[in-house]
Amino acid sequence: MLFARPLAELVAELERLPGIGPKSAQRLAFHLLRLPDEAVFRLADVLRSAKLSLRFCARCQNFSEDELCEICRDPGRDPTTICVVAEPRDVGAMERIHEYRGLYHVLHGLLDPMAGVGPERLRIQELVSRVPSGVAEVIVATNPTAEGDATALYLARLLKPLGVKVTRLAHGMPYGGELDYADTATLHSALRFRREL
Repeated sequence: MLFARPLAELVAELERLPGIGPKSAQRLAFHLLRLPDEAVFRLADVLRSAKLSLRFCARCQNFSEDELCEICRDPGRDPTTICVVAEPRDVGAMERIHEYRGLYHVLHGLLDPMAGVGPERLRIQELVSRVPSGVAEVIVATNPTAEGDATALYLARLLKPLGVKVTRLAHGMPYGGELDYADTATLHSALRFRREL
């Protein structure tokens, strides 16, 4: 089936999004084109605004409108504990359980040598520079996958010589699972029964 050039370009751009295949891209494109003009323009404006106004928090590397994100600015957070996550969405997963009151660090990915993702492509150096400033424990909350395990072990080898306790989420997270899809009870258990690496 041939599409008009603008429609084909829209489908091609949507297909580049993670988890969107050709059929899903077509469905999204047709849905967007059926929306009223103001809804589509509002979506475009929100996307443009988010892209232009968000930056990385200078401390934890999460997305923020300001130099420091809301969590890093919160004086009620425990600055001696850092929970390391792979992606910004994982911060939201951890916050949903209302159990963790420390700070975060977002790596923006996991080590994956097969895909060419080495330590230099992640926000690891920013984490290492934070540890000497009174951090007692780093909780590695990466997904229980080969890449998550490799990242956790790499971080443990890097951080332990700095005199910090390095732990990893334990009970409750199935191998191959993702934080973003875990329910609050599972995350609560995983945080509570974390283990040292």
